[in-house]
Amino acid sequence: MSTPEQSYLVGLIGDGVEPSLSPPLHEAAADAHHLRYLYRPVDLLTLGRDASAVGALLRSGRDLGFNAFNITHPCKQVAIDELDSLSEHARRLGAVNTVLIRDGKLHGENTDFFGFGFALRTGLPDAPLGSVVQLGAGGAGSAVAYALLDAGVGHLALVDTDPDRCADRATALAGHFPQASVTAHAPAEVPGLLAAADGLVNATPVGMHQHPGLPLDTAALEPRHWVADVIYRPVDTELIRTASALGCRTLDGGHMAVGQAVGAFTLITGIEPDAAAMRAHFLDMIERGL
Repeated sequence: MSTPEQSYLVGLIGDGVEPSLSPPLHEAAADAHHLRYLYRPVDLLTLGRDASAVGALLRSGRDLGFNAFNITHPCKQVAIDELDSLSEHARRLGAVNTVLIRDGKLHGENTDFFGFGFALRTGLPDAPLGSVVQLGAGGAGSAVAYALLDAGVGHLALVDTDPDRCADRATALAGHFPQASVTAHAPAEVPGLLAAADGLVNATPVGMHQHPGLPLDTAALEPRHWVADVIYRPVDTELIRTASALGCRTLDGGHMAVGQAVGAFTLITGIEPDAAAMRAHFLDMIERGL
C-alpha cells in the first residue's frame, strides 16, 4: 500500500506516445491522493528505435529506479519475452500493457481487458449480455472480446475482414471460456447477427479521426440494442451519434480509456483512484483538444 512519503516514477513506451493523455490522467489522480508521481512518455519515434528495443528500455528503467511502465503499440506482444512473470490474463491475451517493477523483477499485466470490463460495468451496468456482436478481432478486439466473455456474455459473434484471424481468435477465446459460444463471421453477416443480438461493440479503427465513417450499415440497429465503441478520438464517433439518434443506449470509448488508467494506477500504487473524477478530467482534456 502506498504512503504519502512514497514516490513513483512511471513511463509509457510506444510509438508516438508524446501526446498521450495517460501522463496527466495518472498525475492528477496521484495529486488527489497526495502522492509524488511522475509519468513520462518514452517515445520510440523520438528515440529512433523500434519495438525490439522494449526489453532494453524496461531493464534500463528498472536500473534507473522506475516503478512501472505502461506499454502500447507496437510493443504489447514483443515485451512478453522480456519479462520475468505474467498475470494469467496477460498470458491468455498474449499481450501486456502494464509492467510492474518489484524487487528488480519485471511483471506483466493487462488492463486493456479490465478497461472495457470496467466501462461496461460502470457505463452500461444492466446491459443484457445474452448475445453480442463485436466488429474487429485485432489487438484491441482481442482484449475487448475477452472482457465481454469475462463479463458473462453467452454468445459472442466475432466479425473481421480477416477470416483466418477471426477464426483463430474465436477458437482461442472458446478455449478460455468453454461455458460460452464464440463464433467467427464475415462482415456481410452482420445484419443477420444483429437480429438476434442484444448489443454491438466496435473494436475496429473505423470512426477515428484518421479513419472517419461508420463500421457497419446501421440500418440493422434497433432501439433495443446497446452500442459500444472503443474509439475515443473523437469520443463522439459517428457510430455513437447515429446509435444515440436511433434510441440505442451507448458507451463511448472514453469509458474504456479511463478504465485502463484506473486499472494501471491501482496496480502501480495499490490505490483505486476516483473514476468519476478521472472521467471528468479525461473529457475536459478531449474538449480542449489535448
